Parts: sequence; structure tokens; C-alpha cells
Amino acid sequence: MNAAFTSGKELQKMDPVFGQLSFNDHEQIVFCNDKDTGLKAIIGIHNSVMGPALGGTRMYNYANEWEALNDVLRLSRGMTYKAAITGLNIGGGKAVIIGDAKTQKTPELMRKFGEFVHSLSGRYITAEDVGMETADMDTVRDVTPYVTGISESRGGSGNPSPVTAYGVYLGMKAAAKQQFGSDILSGKKVLVQGIGHVGETLVDYLTKEGAIVTIADINEEKLYEVGSKYGATIFTGDDLYSADVDIYAPCAMGATINDATVHKIKAKVIAGAANNQLANENIHGAILQERGILYAPDFLINAGGIINVYAELAHYDKAEIMRKTENIYNTTLEIFAFAIANGITTHHAALTIAQNRIDQRKIENSKK
Repeated sequence: MNAAFTSGKELQKMDPVFGQLSFNDHEQIVFCNDKDTGLKAIIGIHNSVMGPALGGTRMYNYANEWEALNDVLRLSRGMTYKAAITGLNIGGGKAVIIGDAKTQKTPELMRKFGEFVHSLSGRYITAEDVGMETADMDTVRDVTPYVTGISESRGGSGNPSPVTAYGVYLGMKAAAKQQFGSDILSGKKVLVQGIGHVGETLVDYLTKEGAIVTIADINEEKLYEVGSKYGATIFTGDDLYSADVDIYAPCAMGATINDATVHKIKAKVIAGAANNQLANENIHGAILQERGILYAPDFLINAGGIINVYAELAHYDKAEIMRKTENIYNTTLEIFAFAIANGITTHHAALTIAQNRIDQRKIENSKK
């Protein structure tokens, strides 16, 4: 039987992992494969200076392995800065499982994934993300202690989504205060793109405050269910990015602010739960700034979830979870002030402050 192999020189030209733009100095990438369960997963550990890498597991039907690799690299990097800017003593990591969560996820697959997590001896601690439920984390917990977000009945902090939504809501209020002079959202037109666990809870907060909410999602059944439940308007136009709204809240997949959309956006504030909203942090962040659109850095305002699951490691209670999450409001305002004072984008400001904390810890660690 003949098999075709890529030569070393050809691989070197490809730079399949280290040469990826999103690689960004990751410490470790682990490819996990199990024929019996059909598991194909990638674990990315970006940085462990602040502590073991913590980040959720996302199960998604990626178009190909390169798309999955790029996603885990971008997400794990975001977790590093999310933890640092929130003041948590953990590093950044993430995992992706390639497959359809509705049809391919089984207890056996989740247990096998848990075994791979366990093999890293605590360098990576997993949690819930897109395509995952608290029950899945309980299954992983059967084979490894290196998992957070397990059910409260098993001593965990439960589903982190409501806390994530609360943090996004507070970050949005801070952005409104900066941009409109008041953090009152009553009467403000808000477009929420993506109404999963986090998006729906955000819609709840917004409608209770009196915001005029429009929702968009690829899942029509869910769209009409949420629209009816909260009295939200369902977006029916051709291009949601050019919708006449005050605030755009991306709460689905990342990179929705890209070359094709960044000049269309009419909203004056962007504040949502999605990770990696800027397809290109430098280019698209600068364009938003030039257009007078205030961007609330995603890894800052969506940090409620990691605050919630970190409680299981740091052993603090619900009251402390909410206190730390409420501080997102003040931190967001501080980031805006730092950006203005230094003439940089809000995203760059948030990255700078997070990186400064990591660099300081690296110096402290070297002295031990």
C-alpha cells in the first residue's frame, strides 16, 4: 500500500502551527484523537504565568481542522487577558472538540476528553462553553478533578452563563455612560446577535430596564421563542450590521466585526458577549475608533463566566462572585479613560493593562 507523506521541507514552508498568526507564543498545543469515541479535540494553553490555564471547552462543527486550530488559539489567548484584566490568578487556555454537539456528543466522548485533560496534570482546567452543558462538565468530573462549572449539587458553581450575561450588561451600561453621558438603557435601541444561554439572559436584563431590544439568531425556533417571551423584536432585514440601533451586542461566534461589516455599523456602542469580536484587533479596532464607535473590549466585559467558575478553585461564595462581576463596570470605565489618555484604542488599552499584570507576575516568579 502506498502512502503519501509531506516532506520535512514542505512542512517547514507550511508552518502549520508555529507559523499561524494566531499562535502568538502559545506554550502548548495538544491534539487529542480517539477512534472508538470519535473524539477529535485540540487543547490550547496560551500562558500559565498567572497560574494554571483555565478555559471552557467548545464543541462545534468546524469546516476543517485549520478553522478549529485557529479558533482554539484565538480563544485561549483571549482567556489569558480575560483572567489578567479581571485580577484572577489563573492563566489562559481553551479546548475545542470538532463535531456536532447535538448529534455527536456522547458520555463516552466526554469521558475520553476528560482523560486527555487529566493527562495534563492540572496545567489545563476545563469548563463549559458553546455546545456544552453543566451535565457534560459533571461527566468530565467523573474522570478528572481538573474541571470547573460542575453542578451545584456536586459542589460546583453551576452554569456560568447568567453571570457572564450580568457582566456584559454592566459593561454595556458603562459604555453607554461613556458614549451617551448616562448608563440608563431605558429607551436605547439594542440589537442582540445570538440568543443562546448568555444572549437570552442579556435580553432579559435589557427588557427589564426598558431598552428597545431587537434579536437575531440562525435558530428560528429559538428566535421566536425568545422574542415572544421577552417582547423583543425579531430582526427581519437583509443586513443587521447596518441596522439603525444605538448598541450592537454580538453574542454568538467571533469576528463579526471584519472588513465586510466594520464600515456598515451604525451603532455608537459595541458591547457583547462573543469572544474575539474584532477579526483584526489593530485594523478594525482603529476603524471603529475613527468612526466614533465605542468598543467595550469583549474579554473584559464577558469575564463574568470565568469569575464564576474560578470561584470553585479560589473557594469564594456567590456574594463574592457577584461583587467581582459588578466591578466589571468600574474596570470598563477605567479602560476607556486609559485609552483616551494614551491615544490608543479601547482594545489596545485593555490588552496593555492585562499584559502589564502578567509581566509583573513574571518578574515576581523569577525572584522566587
